[in-house]
Amino acid sequence: MGDSYDEECDYLFKAVLIGDSAVGKSNLLSRFSRDEFRLDSKPTIGVEFAYRNIKVGDKLIKAQIWDTAGQERFRAITSSYYRGALGALLVYDITRRATFDNLKKWLHELREFGNPDIVVILVGNKADIAHSREVEKEDAQNLAEAEGLCFMETSALENLNVEEAFMEMIRKIHKIASQKSLEAKKNDHSAANGKATLPAGKEVVNINIDEVTATKQPGYCCSR
Repeated sequence: MGDSYDEECDYLFKAVLIGDSAVGKSNLLSRFSRDEFRLDSKPTIGVEFAYRNIKVGDKLIKAQIWDTAGQERFRAITSSYYRGALGALLVYDITRRATFDNLKKWLHELREFGNPDIVVILVGNKADIAHSREVEKEDAQNLAEAEGLCFMETSALENLNVEEAFMEMIRKIHKIASQKSLEAKKNDHSAANGKATLPAGKEVVNINIDEVTATKQPGYCCSR
């Protein structure tokens, strides 16, 4: 978290937080980006976002994480919110069954407006009040397996698995982006008949982020 905001990065990744209102999306973001938690957190109005620079291997990644209001009256921002997003944290509250039941709606929206290669991490938040649980881990694990998602339970309050959830998403995005970059460089090499067109060592990925751009418990997760 000490990385300079202005430090030159190899990649810029846009990711989004989605899920019902009051599941803890904003506190997950503030915990990841600033290591802060606010008990008096107010509902998000419209869209907010935060940055964090992260090192993956020898590459520096600027993660641009977008947070939106879960309330239905803000749904008009949908298409621009998802445009260019390479990852998503799909968040529900383990103490409110309705927020879990609504995940299918959020997944449908994500797949309608999002990138077909988008990396999705299913997050059951508020694990610190598991005594009030209404959603069993097994239910979430079954959903994750059926939909091809990674799954973790988190607590923004206790900083449990927050770093792990975001980092799992970022590592997977990086893996996909690296593959695309390698393919693009091969194509450029062929087109230019071996002549380099970019500074040596600079990775370039064709990612559309021009919109308004774009701790550890056992749980089901995709293989890395």
